[in-house]
Amino acid sequence: MKDINIFCFGFGEVAKNFIKKLSIENYSISLTTTSRSESSKETFKGINYNNYLFNSEKFDQNLLVKLKEADHILVSIPPKNQEDLVVKNFSNFIESSKVKWITYLSATSVYGDHKGEWVNENSKTNPISYNGVSRLKAESSWTFLEKNNKLPVQIFRLSGIYSDEKNILVRLKLGNVKLIKKRDHYFSRIHVDDIVNILFKSLSKFKSGEVYNLSDDKPSSFEEVTLFGAKLLNIKDIEKIEIDEIKNEMMKNFYNESKKVSNKKVKNYFNYNLKFPSYIEGLNHIRNNFI
Repeated sequence: MKDINIFCFGFGEVAKNFIKKLSIENYSISLTTTSRSESSKETFKGINYNNYLFNSEKFDQNLLVKLKEADHILVSIPPKNQEDLVVKNFSNFIESSKVKWITYLSATSVYGDHKGEWVNENSKTNPISYNGVSRLKAESSWTFLEKNNKLPVQIFRLSGIYSDEKNILVRLKLGNVKLIKKRDHYFSRIHVDDIVNILFKSLSKFKSGEVYNLSDDKPSSFEEVTLFGAKLLNIKDIEKIEIDEIKNEMMKNFYNESKKVSNKKVKNYFNYNLKFPSYIEGLNHIRNNFI
């Protein structure tokens, strides 16, 4: 049984599924997490752990002891005011720790709009959304630490995440989906199981200073994915709206950007075959097992 002492800044869907994967793989897990709620003792999948308060205004000082003890750090919290809160508050502590694996979860919004063309890790980053700009600045702060302080950092740029619990099929059943037609609008997605499997592979094949795109093999339009999901559920009528009727800012940004995100680097380096190569396999799996 392998031991791992992991500190998770943020404990959302990806982090929880990663810990679940470590447990399945028979790791002995020492876990510490942060959240915006008050510090507490928690249990997850039989693992007792400390959750510490950490937000943009303050943090529980007790987390510093646990942070120094960690040999692995997973950062999944978003930037605040275009700053990475972990770098801002804890870079000195991390520099003097014995950590051997730091993973920062970024987003493919750093690429901005590429008019539906393919992007890879060497493509120009030209974010046009506030979130994209913030993510790129956060990446830069981690890259600076890696280069100047010899910290072991890798960056994963995540495409749109879906899971067995959160996906287009659930939203369709709830009637929360509106169909918007836009020609040549492409985006990429990735099932959380594939993110977690790649994170796990990186434990034994870690290369500091690298950036990887995490996406599936089939960039597609939202319309294509939605109509496929509707067909699986035998839903005939979906409300249609025009692009200029969109009120939600995040959704507006989504339609301002079009790109196909290449996953060749991550698949080749980690010698990984996707569990769900496209939304077709992913949604069929969800429909057959959870809906």
